[in-house]
Amino acid sequence: MKLGNLNIQDTLLAAVSGGRDSVVLAELLHRQGFRFEIAHCNFHLRGDESDRDEAFVHSLAERLGVPCHVAQFDTERYAREHGLSVEMAARELRYSFFEQTRRERGLDLIAVAHHRDDSVETFFLNLLRGTGVAGLGGIKPLNGHIVRPLLPFSREEIDRFVEEEKLQYVEDHTNATLLFQRNRIRHQLLPLLRELSPSFDHTMELNMSHLADAAAIVDLYVYSLRQRAVTQRPDGIIAIALAEVGEPRETLLFELLRPYNFAPSTVHDLADGLGGESGRLFLSPTHKMVRDRETLQIVPLDAPDTPPSYTTTLLPRHELQSLRCDSSSILCDPAKLRQPLTLRHWREGDRFQPFGMRGSRLLSDYWNDLKLSLLEKDRAWLLCDRDGSIVWVIGMRADGRWAVDDTTTEVLRIEISR
Repeated sequence: MKLGNLNIQDTLLAAVSGGRDSVVLAELLHRQGFRFEIAHCNFHLRGDESDRDEAFVHSLAERLGVPCHVAQFDTERYAREHGLSVEMAARELRYSFFEQTRRERGLDLIAVAHHRDDSVETFFLNLLRGTGVAGLGGIKPLNGHIVRPLLPFSREEIDRFVEEEKLQYVEDHTNATLLFQRNRIRHQLLPLLRELSPSFDHTMELNMSHLADAAAIVDLYVYSLRQRAVTQRPDGIIAIALAEVGEPRETLLFELLRPYNFAPSTVHDLADGLGGESGRLFLSPTHKMVRDRETLQIVPLDAPDTPPSYTTTLLPRHELQSLRCDSSSILCDPAKLRQPLTLRHWREGDRFQPFGMRGSRLLSDYWNDLKLSLLEKDRAWLLCDRDGSIVWVIGMRADGRWAVDDTTTEVLRIEISR
């Protein structure tokens, strides 16, 4: 079995669980002369079995004469704290540890043991969950620093190699349970399809190859569309102009929104009448999105909420005539301000007196006049005095109560920079 997609000069971190596939990967890397190290994750999800697997991987690394790196995880706690399924939590922890170890050890690639049958299973998993053409092309042989040298081989070929070479490995009992969707595909769906079509595996290999090529063609068009339709704004909001999205609308929206992990049902709702009323909020595991008339506005859920920095400069009144303000600065009478100044987001019931107007207004009414979206309101910053009164809706309007007038003797210039 000749490993695919590798150069003998590559230095590798082999992800080894102790199961047959990863043992075959490590054994072949050793026999074919690659320089590699082993990484193992103990997720502490299967009691004594997890510790047994760790001990086995240590002994395998010792037999092969390669370094072994092991990480211990409280996976269930991590899943609870981050609102993830245990499966997704384990995936995040696993690949984060692998990448950190790869960098620390100065290695080129992370080798994982996915094979051809895994790729077919992923095809059907994505098909059942809902996906675009990219999700039907199977597992990529190389994705960033992740390489999959066993993809040319089937599970049957790997099993035969294990038997012929009398390789030792550990068995994860959860691989046989039908509680997981992947296992039901593996143990129930695929055997039925192979029974219906003896050439199923060869046909699927061709299908996924064609779909991967089609995905590459789609990506070229979507890249061009993204250049026209998607804008990264200075305030951190990603804006998608719906007017630029042509037909087929649902497919193109799916591709534009794919990096932000929105469900196919969300894309369908958007495409069907463009998602209903303006202001509707959509959530994905990683982003939130609001439709604002003919624009979709998106921000990451973990987007940094960093307040803008500002500077204050005290100037004599006689310089007033030479001072000019734009959206990044205002002029105030320091004698009227109750300092120190603070920054905060808006609260229900906030009022201010827009410069140039008489009387106060609810901030929410002012924003509605400007037709700001929910995301724009939530990300806006207010500069306030010691008592919490608004001095400046930053970048939009100053409060007229603190304005320079005929009694002003000194001028305070406040300027923000993002």
